[in-house]
Amino acid sequence: MDQLTTFVQDRWLVIVVAIVVLFLVIKIVKTVVKWVIVLIIVAGLFYYGASYTDELKEIGSQAIATAKDAVASAKEEALKALGGKDAKYKANADGSYTVTSGQVKLEGKPGASEVSVSIAGAPSFNIALDDAVKALIEASKKNG
Repeated sequence: MDQLTTFVQDRWLVIVVAIVVLFLVIKIVKTVVKWVIVLIIVAGLFYYGASYTDELKEIGSQAIATAKDAVASAKEEALKALGGKDAKYKANADGSYTVTSGQVKLEGKPGASEVSVSIAGAPSFNIALDDAVKALIEASKKNG
């Protein structure tokens, strides 16, 4: 049902044109051909709506791919910024730690599998604590 609702919201103009054409055909044509044309238009509209699911899936997969690329790019940018000599490590009172370098801030807890990264005060996002991130945290500990 959601597919039908989305189709109607996105393609309402196509539906209106189809209804107008149907009324014109019904008013003008007075034979059995009229009902054949009506059935063809309704079937075409039904087919167009049914194939709309494929379009939605394609748009969704494109959005997911774009989001993954954006997260990977942000992670790479954050790691480059944290990789500098000015990265500072700070152990917090609650046992967590914070690594800052310029406008990039990395926060995590010992033993966790993810860390939170914030760039230029923007909302933070989580990244996996892989070997590259662990190496940056160790290097920042040496910097102070």
